[in-house]
Amino acid sequence: MRDAFRVLLSNFQGGEKKGIVLNYKLVFRLLGRLMLIVAALMVPSLIVALIYGGGDALSFVYTILITAACGAALNFLLKPQRSDLTARDGMAVAGLSWIVLSFFGALPFWISGAIPYLADAYFESVSGFTTTGSTILTEIEHLPKGILFWRSFTHWIGGMGVLVFTLAVMPKLSGRTSHLARAESPGPTFTKLLPKMSDTAKLLYALYFALTLIETACLLLAGMNVYDALIHTFGTAGTGGFSNYNASVGSFQNPLIEWIIAVFMMLFGVNFAIYFHMLRKEKETILQSEELWFYLGLVGGATLLITLVVLPQYHGFFEALRTAFFQVTAIASTTGFSTTDFNLWPLFARAILLLLLCFGACAGSTAGGFKLSRILLLFKTAYRDLEHTLQPRKVAVVRFEGKPVAETTLSQVGVYLSIWLFLAVVGTLLLSIRQSDLVTAMTATLTCLSNVGPGFNGVGPTENFAFFSPAAKLLLSFLMLAGRLEIYPVLLLFSPNVWRKN
Repeated sequence: MRDAFRVLLSNFQGGEKKGIVLNYKLVFRLLGRLMLIVAALMVPSLIVALIYGGGDALSFVYTILITAACGAALNFLLKPQRSDLTARDGMAVAGLSWIVLSFFGALPFWISGAIPYLADAYFESVSGFTTTGSTILTEIEHLPKGILFWRSFTHWIGGMGVLVFTLAVMPKLSGRTSHLARAESPGPTFTKLLPKMSDTAKLLYALYFALTLIETACLLLAGMNVYDALIHTFGTAGTGGFSNYNASVGSFQNPLIEWIIAVFMMLFGVNFAIYFHMLRKEKETILQSEELWFYLGLVGGATLLITLVVLPQYHGFFEALRTAFFQVTAIASTTGFSTTDFNLWPLFARAILLLLLCFGACAGSTAGGFKLSRILLLFKTAYRDLEHTLQPRKVAVVRFEGKPVAETTLSQVGVYLSIWLFLAVVGTLLLSIRQSDLVTAMTATLTCLSNVGPGFNGVGPTENFAFFSPAAKLLLSFLMLAGRLEIYPVLLLFSPNVWRKN
């Protein structure tokens, strides 16, 4: 584990000049700008609270004022001597921003009294921003509509990333602003779609916004009201899974709504670069996407297998197919919506869902999980090493989607796997101290680390995380943040080398 962390740190510091110190003033000034943006993003929830009159409007007024005041103080009072952004600064901003913004995002829950304990409110906020969808709420439908709107809107904000959004709207920085997006973006590699990072950020959000509008329109045509359509679109787009009903999507008892949400869950699990190539009509690039075909094949194969296994529990093949497809896309895309209690499914079907829970969807999507691109690279590396054992003199290069993969990238994938497994094991052991059910402890850890939402047994689709102790909830919050930020930015905050000279 120590060697893996050293490799991680050396990769993180690579390319920086020795003696470069963390640009504290720039980092905290960027945090201030993020706070101002989040304060502005709370305004729609305030408007919803005023429209429905649930008594939660003042909680948003207080939170907006507190967040904006703190953000303004950091943004306008701090004057960094140098404005160039290094990889060190980008990682620090990514790690700190999600921790801090989750705190401010928790204030409406706490101030309104919807969630009376701050640790619980922070857990709910982290779950929202990281698009995990795990909840401590035992009764959802009686909560004020403004609070429920903000709860789901955090999914939409966190889905594409708060730093990517910031790059799209804030003034340009000198230096490599791609460090910010790289620190927040999922996947083993990061590629700009356009020459300028700000243009890439704007393009990503344009695609994100367009898909959001299309799904909202489809749900309205299927019979949802505007409020419900927005809530469930936010949960789908951010692959988060918060619903304003205790029974989630199953409360509608509407097959058309289930198909629409299932299809869009699958679409939001696709790398957004694919949609960019579709707009440019680059068919060959799309057809060469190994990760896309692996994702579609995984979803299709899992759906078929589960349909055949659970068929006796449903009224006909098509009902079983719809239910299986919905839950497969919900877990594979790490959205976490539910229409049935899959705890009651046969063990084989639950085992498939457990694998999907760990795998996740495509890199460059709004989904969490380990990412299928890493799975493919691990398979290819293992095959290459097996060939080398049989033919030691043969020089084999790992290729992914038609391009050779650098050995440093393959090494980073191995490091990431080791740290991911280490966190999964440690999290399970720590939760097992107070939790007698090993399946509950293990799947709670995995579902938070993978940003999925529901697990099995005590944290299944009809259960919640309320029974965990405050310390356990903070641990699970840490795992959610580590999973959403691809582990590195969060862990690097604990390294003394990040905060001092090389």
